[in-house]
Amino acid sequence: MTPLVSFILPSFNRGEYLEKCVDSVLKQTISDLECIIVDDGSTDNTRQVAEMLISRDPRVKYFYKENGGVSSARNFGIREAQGEWIQCLDPDDWIHEDKTRFQLNYLSELKHQEVVFYCDYERVYLDKNQNILRRESKILPDYNQKQLIQRLLIPDFLADSPFPLLQQCLLIHKSVFQKKMFNEELKALQDRDFTLDLLVAGVDFIHTPIVGTFYTKHQSNRTNNWSYMQNYYIILYETVIRKHKELIPLCQVGIHFLLKEAIKTKNAPNLDRLLNMMQPPFYLAHNKIAIHHPLIVRLIYWMRTLIPNFIIYEDYRGPRSKKIFSVFTPK
Repeated sequence: MTPLVSFILPSFNRGEYLEKCVDSVLKQTISDLECIIVDDGSTDNTRQVAEMLISRDPRVKYFYKENGGVSSARNFGIREAQGEWIQCLDPDDWIHEDKTRFQLNYLSELKHQEVVFYCDYERVYLDKNQNILRRESKILPDYNQKQLIQRLLIPDFLADSPFPLLQQCLLIHKSVFQKKMFNEELKALQDRDFTLDLLVAGVDFIHTPIVGTFYTKHQSNRTNNWSYMQNYYIILYETVIRKHKELIPLCQVGIHFLLKEAIKTKNAPNLDRLLNMMQPPFYLAHNKIAIHHPLIVRLIYWMRTLIPNFIIYEDYRGPRSKKIFSVFTPK
């Protein structure tokens, strides 16, 4: 019998987390489901854990593939899925037992099923032994489609609201994947690229107000590596602008921030890439100086390379230089 919902769990060396995640799927208040574990070339005990879970419940399925990244694993699972609805879920996260039923209940209010449901979530911080350090509820504003696009183009650390379309929160009708699959070239920020393209294509995103997903944060998350994430934010903006030139103005908050970072860290390659996307005015000195031409930004960058870090940036100053600067700083 064809299941109603397929859960796709891409797993690369996440065997230690897998059982809790799968249990949260199997405990859903709807039982008409399948749980697909896609082992993306793991070298840990992912296969053994998966085989144990299959022996407990035949709704669990296991596939192995060569390592290709999370987008590749998700796409593989989607192609294997039999369900009418798709939920992608990272194996170190878990979901509320009533998430799926609650979201599908909204179908009665819709004229068509080519939609994406999304929900509120809780960020759960774990230590190395998977003990919970703290929890933060992320209750989402009531966004329209345009506001969702705008929010997706702002890095989370510059936004005053939670990231709205966390992949683990989405329940997606399978027909939506005819418009867009996950970009396998992106190794980070794939969720933004995926949902942005769908929003631009006019797919309806429906907020379902339940804290449905528990999204973990731990030491092994790649998002902890700022230099890694900085590069992928630039790649994201390059990708978005190449496909959707009309979104260039909405990218400027992030682009301007990353330009300041490139100047601060003396990163000439990043500066070049960002200047190709920048729209003026570009502000410096706590928004007191407005720059209207990329050549002026390049001149400022050249001047910056000649000035020691601690003179311009307080976070580069040690105790001695802080003491010296305090003499000249008005109280």
